[in-house]
Amino acid sequence: MLERWKTSTIGQFEASLCTLSHCMRACPDSAWDGPVGNLKFCQVVFHTLFCTDTYLGASEHVLKDQDFHRGHADYFRDYEEMEDRPQRLLYDRPTTEAYLAHCRDKLHAAVAGETEETLAAAAAFSWLSISRLELYPYNLRHVQHHAAQLSLRLRLDAGADVRWVATGWRD
Repeated sequence: MLERWKTSTIGQFEASLCTLSHCMRACPDSAWDGPVGNLKFCQVVFHTLFCTDTYLGASEHVLKDQDFHRGHADYFRDYEEMEDRPQRLLYDRPTTEAYLAHCRDKLHAAVAGETEETLAAAAAFSWLSISRLELYPYNLRHVQHHAAQLSLRLRLDAGADVRWVATGWRD
């Protein structure tokens, strides 16, 4: 059963990340820093990836120690996403695309490393009281929520159609 869970989790998570990727590619350069609700398009994408990255990790304390973060310190800057204030910084498209690739790789590694014991344990995030198992659909719903926001904004503003991705393939 664990292997089935791993396969279906990877498949559905990849589908959501593909949808986010389609939104990123469909976004015209003129709209990359444009409004989506109370944030900019690039900020919503960054927020989505930042949370994905965070929740795929073992705890909130290891996030900044990752090679990708150390290698892109100028991208993460002051980690404003961890502050209780609105985002102000903007995020460039090439590094954001690389961040998506990092999150995809991290997804595969995290799921591969899960056991029945690790999934039954509490998620190690001070603001959540759920199991590691429940953290995966929680994280997935978050990606889907923001991909839907971005998709709607693209449809309304640019006439772009972000297609449905059924399961488990990379674009």
